[in-house]
Amino acid sequence: MSFVLKNFDLVLVLFVLNSEIQLNRYINARMQTRDITGQPSGKIWHRAPSPLPDKGVVVTVVNSGKGLKTGRHRRFLHSTFDFSGNKVITADHLGGIFVFDLAKNRYSQVQSCGQSCTAIVSGLKRKHEYLVGLADSSIKCYTTENKELVSWMRGHGSAVHSISVHSSGRFAITTSRDTAQLWNLDTFERIRKLNVRVEVPIQQVFYLPGTDTILTCFTDDSIFAWESDNFVGKFKLSLGDQLGIGYKAFAASRDGKTLVCGGKSNLLHLYSLESHKLTQVIKMPNEVVSVKQLLFLSDRFDAGANKVLGVLSQDGIARFVDIVSCRVLFELEPTIEGDKITNMSASAEGGDHLVANSEAGCFIIYSIKALYPELNMPPGPLVKVVKDVWKRKALTNKSQEKSQSTVNSSRNATRPLDGNMSTGRIKARRLQKEKDVTQEEGVLPNGLSFVKLQRILKWFGEYPEQYRLFIWRSILQVPENQAAFSSLTNKGTHIAYAAIEEKFPVKSGRLMRVLRSTLSVLAHWSAIFSELDYLPLIAFPFVKLFHNNHLLCFEMIATVLTNWCQHWFDFFPNPPVNILSMVENVLCHHDKKLLQHFIKCEVTTQIYAWPLLQTLMSEVLTRDEWLCLFDNVFSNHPSFLLYCVVAYSICCHSALMKATQKEDFQYFYHHRNAIDIKAVIHEAYRMAEGTPESIDPKKMMSGFEPLPVSDTYPIFNKYPKFIVDYQAQERERIRKDELEYLREKHVAQELAEQMQDRKLHEEAWYRRKEILEESEDQRRKLLVDEERKLVEQRKKLAAMKRELKVRELQLLDKARMRFVDHQQTMKQIEVNRLEEELRRKALLRDEEAAAAVENVEIKGLELEAHRAALEQQMARDHAELEDDVRAEIDRRRRLEQVEERMHDKMKEQEIDITKTKELESDLARAELRHNAINQRTAVTSRLLNGDIEREKNLARSLTRNIDHLRQQKHIHDRLKELKAEKDEELAESRERLRCLEMMRNDADSRRAKMLEDRSLEESKKRLEDSEKRVEAHIRRLREEHDHQKYDQSFTADSDRMTAVSNRMIIQDATDALDDTSLWSLDRNRGQMDEEERNLMEEVRNLRQRLVSSRGKSGLH
Repeated sequence: MSFVLKNFDLVLVLFVLNSEIQLNRYINARMQTRDITGQPSGKIWHRAPSPLPDKGVVVTVVNSGKGLKTGRHRRFLHSTFDFSGNKVITADHLGGIFVFDLAKNRYSQVQSCGQSCTAIVSGLKRKHEYLVGLADSSIKCYTTENKELVSWMRGHGSAVHSISVHSSGRFAITTSRDTAQLWNLDTFERIRKLNVRVEVPIQQVFYLPGTDTILTCFTDDSIFAWESDNFVGKFKLSLGDQLGIGYKAFAASRDGKTLVCGGKSNLLHLYSLESHKLTQVIKMPNEVVSVKQLLFLSDRFDAGANKVLGVLSQDGIARFVDIVSCRVLFELEPTIEGDKITNMSASAEGGDHLVANSEAGCFIIYSIKALYPELNMPPGPLVKVVKDVWKRKALTNKSQEKSQSTVNSSRNATRPLDGNMSTGRIKARRLQKEKDVTQEEGVLPNGLSFVKLQRILKWFGEYPEQYRLFIWRSILQVPENQAAFSSLTNKGTHIAYAAIEEKFPVKSGRLMRVLRSTLSVLAHWSAIFSELDYLPLIAFPFVKLFHNNHLLCFEMIATVLTNWCQHWFDFFPNPPVNILSMVENVLCHHDKKLLQHFIKCEVTTQIYAWPLLQTLMSEVLTRDEWLCLFDNVFSNHPSFLLYCVVAYSICCHSALMKATQKEDFQYFYHHRNAIDIKAVIHEAYRMAEGTPESIDPKKMMSGFEPLPVSDTYPIFNKYPKFIVDYQAQERERIRKDELEYLREKHVAQELAEQMQDRKLHEEAWYRRKEILEESEDQRRKLLVDEERKLVEQRKKLAAMKRELKVRELQLLDKARMRFVDHQQTMKQIEVNRLEEELRRKALLRDEEAAAAVENVEIKGLELEAHRAALEQQMARDHAELEDDVRAEIDRRRRLEQVEERMHDKMKEQEIDITKTKELESDLARAELRHNAINQRTAVTSRLLNGDIEREKNLARSLTRNIDHLRQQKHIHDRLKELKAEKDEELAESRERLRCLEMMRNDADSRRAKMLEDRSLEESKKRLEDSEKRVEAHIRRLREEHDHQKYDQSFTADSDRMTAVSNRMIIQDATDALDDTSLWSLDRNRGQMDEEERNLMEEVRNLRQRLVSSRGKSGLH
C-alpha cells in the first residue's frame, strides 16, 4: 500500500511540474522579446501582441549586442511619451535615442549623443522636439523629424536629473543637485537661476500641470510654491503634526489640485493644493520600504482629477493604487526573473500603454487595457431605468431610519455633557494695586522706565519712530509664548477665515496670508473671534506693523482685545451698549450741544462712536496719526481710548453741527477728515482729567493686565456663549444649505446643459437629414446623367475595339513575317559558327599533339634529374654514415680513457689503505707501550682489542675492493652489449640500404615498362601493385623499429638503475654514454620517418604524371 501511495505522489509531482512547465511556455509564448541589436529600424513586434491580463506585457525590447564585433550591451535608461501618446522616446546609457511608434509598429534610431542620458522629456511647443539631459551636465534639444541638433544649453555644475516643461511648451525647468534653472524654449536662453544652500540641496523643481505655479521641493521635506511670472511666493506646504519621511518622489494630478509625496517610508502624503493642507496619508503594503517614483495615470474622462497612482518601490515592483478606495488595482513586474524596474512613464493624455525600464537594460511595454480595463472608459448613459420603485423606497426609508437611529445613538454616546463643554465664566484677578506700584516705581521689561517714557511722550507727543515698536512691546509686556502659539498655529487655517480675501480684499498676498493666519489663531484661541465680523478691521493695522513676526502680532492683538476691548462682547451679536453709554455720558458732560444735535438728527452712538471703536480709529486716521494716537493709548488706562473717540467728535464740532443728514454722519465717521491728531489727544487728556468720577469710564473698566508667561494662553470666555454656539450652528446649517443649493444648482445646470445639448443634437440631426435628402436627390440626378453618358461611351468603346482588333491582326501578320526572316538569318549564322568551330577544333588537336610530345620529353628529363638527385642523396647519406662510425670510434676511445682513470683511482685507494694500516699499527704499539707503563695487568686485553680492530679494518678494505671489481665487470659487460647493439644497427642500416637500392631498381624498371605500355589500365594496375609492395615494406620496417624502440627503452631503464647504484664511481661515463645513445637513436628514427615520407610522396607524384601522360596519348 505504501508503495502505491509513493508512486501516486510521484505521479502527482510530475503532473504538477509538467503543468508548470507548460504554463511557463505559454506565458513566454504570449510575452514577446525583441532584440534590436545592429538594427537601426524595424518592427517592434513580429506577431500581433496578446498580453496576459495579470502580466500586461506587450513586448520586451533589449539591445544585447550579440553578433557584433564590439558586443556591447546597451541598457535603456529613460523614456517619455510624445504629444500624441502613441510614440515613445527612449535613451540608453551609450547615448542612443530611439523612437517607438506603437500605432504603426515601427521603431527607429534618431540620434546618438555619445554619452549617457540622465533625463529626457517631450511636450515642447514644437511638437517634434525633445530635451535630453546628458552626463556632462548639459542639455540638448533635438528634433525627430530631421534628426538634427536644435540647441545646446549649458550652465549646470552637476548632472541634470529632472526636466519639467510648462503646459504651453515655451518654458522648461532643469534640476540638478545644487541648482535649478528656468529656460525660454523659444530662444533657448536662461531666464532665472535658483541657487540653494549646500546644507539643504534641491530634491526636485517642476511645474504644476495646467498652471503657472512652480513647486520647489528640498531634502528637508519643505515644499514652496512660486508664481512663474514674477517669482512671488504663493504658499508653503506644511506637514502639520505628521513626521517627515524624507521626500524623494513627487506627482501632481493633471488638474493641479492634488500633490502626492513619498520617500524613505511606506507612507504617501496627499496635499490639497487648494487648501494647502495635508489631507490624507496612505500606507502602502509592508513589502514597500521606500518609494522611488510616483506616477499618475491619466483618464480621458476624469477632467484631470486623476485617481490611479503608480508607486515604484525599492523591490522594483510598480503598484498602481486607487487613492480614493486605497486598494491595489494592478502591479507591474519585470519579465526577467531577479530584474527590477528603475523608472516608468505614461502618456499625459490618457494613452493605452505604459512603458518601463529595468536594471538589466530592458525596455518593457505594457497594455493598460489588459491590466485595468476600467481606465479610459466613457461614463454611463444619461437615461437610466428605475425598477421596483415602491419596494426600493420602503427599503430606503427603513435604512434611513436605521442609520438615523445609529447616528443619534452615536451622537448621544460620543457627545460630552454640557458641563464638560465649557468651564463657565472665570473672573480674573485684578492686580491693579501691584501694577500701579510697578508703574509708579517705573519698572518695565527690557530695562525701560515707564516714568521716563511718559515724560518723553508728554514732551514730544509721540515715541521715536525707530524705537516705537520696541517701546510698545515693553509697555504691553508681551510674553512671547512660543509653545502656546505653535500649538494654535498647528491647527491650520480656521474655516471662518478660509475665504477672508473675498470679504476683505488686500493687494499684498503676503499681508493677506499673515492676516488669515493671525485671525485663525485668534479663532482657535476663543470661539467668539470666529464670529466677529469687525475683527479683521481691528487686526489689520497690527498685521501691517508686525507682518515679519507672527507671534508678536498675535500677542499684541490679544493684549488689545483683553484690555482695550473690555465688555465689548457682553451683548454679542449687538454692539456693546454699556461701552457706548459711557461714550454718550462723557460727550454729554463735555459737549452737550453736540449731543443734542446728534439726538435731533437721530444719530446714535452706533453711528458716531461704534465705527471708530470697530476700526480702532484706523479708518479715519493716517498711518502716522494712528501711531501717534496709540502711543498715548498704550501709555494710559484702557479707558483712554473712549476719551479719544469722544475727543475726535468734539474737535470736529463745527463740521458736525453743519451736517443734518444721517448719511452725512455715516460718511464722516468712515472717511478721513482734516483734523489735528495732537489736538484730539490734548482734548482726550483734558476730558480724562475733568470727567466726574460718576461717569468716568475708569470706574467701569479694569486696569491694564498683560498676558501671562505660560505654556498656554488664558481662557477668554467673556461673551454670551449660547449665542455664539447658536450662531455657529446656524452658520453650519446655512453652509450645508448653501452646499445643497449649489449641488442642486449644479444638477439643474447640468440638466439644462444636457437639454440644450440634446436640442442642439436634434437640430443638427434634422439639418443633417435635410442635407442628406438634398444630396440624395442631387446624386440621383447625377446617376441618371452618368448612366446616359456611360451608354454613349460604351458605343464609342465598341467602335474603338473593332478598329483596334483590325489593327492588331495587321500587326500580328507583320510580326510573323519578320519572325520568319529572323529565323532564317539565325540558322545561317549557326551554320557559319559550326564550320568555324570545326576548323578551330582541328587546329587545337594539332597543337595538343605537339604539346604532348614536348611534355613527354620534359617528363623524361625530369626523371633523369630526379634519379641524379636520388644518387646525390645516397652519397650524402653514405658520408653521414662514415661520420657516425668515426664518432663512435672517438666515443669508444674516450670511454677507454675514462676506464683507465677509474683504474688508477682504485690503485690509489689501495695504497692509502696500506698506509692507514701502518699508522694504526704504530698507534696501537704506542698505546701498548703507554698502557704497559700505567697498567701492566691489562696488557693482554689491550693486545686482543688491537687485533680485533685490525681484522675489522682489513675486512672493510677487502669488501671495498670486491665491490670495485664487480662494478668494473658490469661496466665491461655493458660496453660489450652496446657494441653488439651498434653492430645490429649497422646490419639493419645495410639491409635498409639494400632494400632502398632494390626499390630504386624496381622503380626504374617499372617506369621503363610503363613507358613501353600502351594501355592505361595496365599502367594503373602496375602502379597499384608497386604501391602495395612499398607500403608492406614500410609497415615491416615500422614494426621492426617499434620492437627495437621497446628493447632500447627497457635497456635504458636497466642502465639508469645501474647508474644510480654506482653513481659515486662512474656517473660521468654513464651519463655521456646514455646521451650519445639516445641522440643517435632519435636521429636514426627521424631519418627513417623522413625517408618514408619522401618516398611515398615521390611514388604518388610519379603515378599522377604517368596517368596524365597516358591520358593525353590516348586522346591523340
